[in-house]
Amino acid sequence: MSKPKILIQFDTDPKASVFDAVVAVDAGVDHLLQYSGVRPEEIRDLVHGAMYTRGPADLKNTAIFVGGSNVSQGEAIAAAAKATLFDPFRVSIMLDSNGANSTAAAAVLCAAKHHPLEGATAMVLAATGAVGQRVCQILANAKCNVMVVSRSLDRSTDCIQKLVANGVSADRLHALTSSSPSELESQLQRCQLVFACGAAGARLLNASQLEQASSLRVAIDLNAVPPSGIEGIDLMDKGTQRGNRFDYGALGVGGLKMKIHKASIAALFQSNTQFLDCQEMLAIGDQILNGTK
Repeated sequence: MSKPKILIQFDTDPKASVFDAVVAVDAGVDHLLQYSGVRPEEIRDLVHGAMYTRGPADLKNTAIFVGGSNVSQGEAIAAAAKATLFDPFRVSIMLDSNGANSTAAAAVLCAAKHHPLEGATAMVLAATGAVGQRVCQILANAKCNVMVVSRSLDRSTDCIQKLVANGVSADRLHALTSSSPSELESQLQRCQLVFACGAAGARLLNASQLEQASSLRVAIDLNAVPPSGIEGIDLMDKGTQRGNRFDYGALGVGGLKMKIHKASIAALFQSNTQFLDCQEMLAIGDQILNGTK
């Protein structure tokens, strides 16, 4: 008889996310064990509890989900958990702190419905944040030329260095600052895709700038809190066509994001050797769109 599916939730916040818990239950988890305020130095003993309580043949029914609002802390937790595992005592791990991986994967997949990524030029606004970095990574790995935009050119450059350290091709990444509106507008004219990945309520592109960008084919705003990150895009837009451009708001992307989140949790229990980060969740999202998952 198959063992029940146990998901162990490591959350870096003082209170473990209710949102992530509900999604886990809806994804078919039998038992959810939540740990809040988790720190990297605590991970080894917690992971040992997951590794040694079932035989190797049953470990595919135990998995770890790393969440919380602080993505860099989540990355450290996931790395520490991964480093603790060894053959044959392994369990699968999923990293989706603050929903950054599932959101970025969904956003890029939405864009790809309307324009090929390979050879395209994309602008990622507020690219140095958690979602923005992952959008840049996925786009560049898909052979898209990416303008990495921040208010500070130094931060854009630092972001590119981090992406390159993670294996992204430096040739496809280009630093740009939003502090020069004329330069931003000039470069936007070259783009087929634009993604706004800024903080809640931060306006990153106004309606005039958007309309003047005649080459744009897809505009995606991931900000769910008014005012919109891109003026003129509605929260509910889901491939809304305006002229030659298709627009998405945060909730328009959110449906696919939720499907990716749930499917990724379900996928954890297919084997005990998986590590699901943004590229792996992108692949799961692609399977969802193609009807193979």
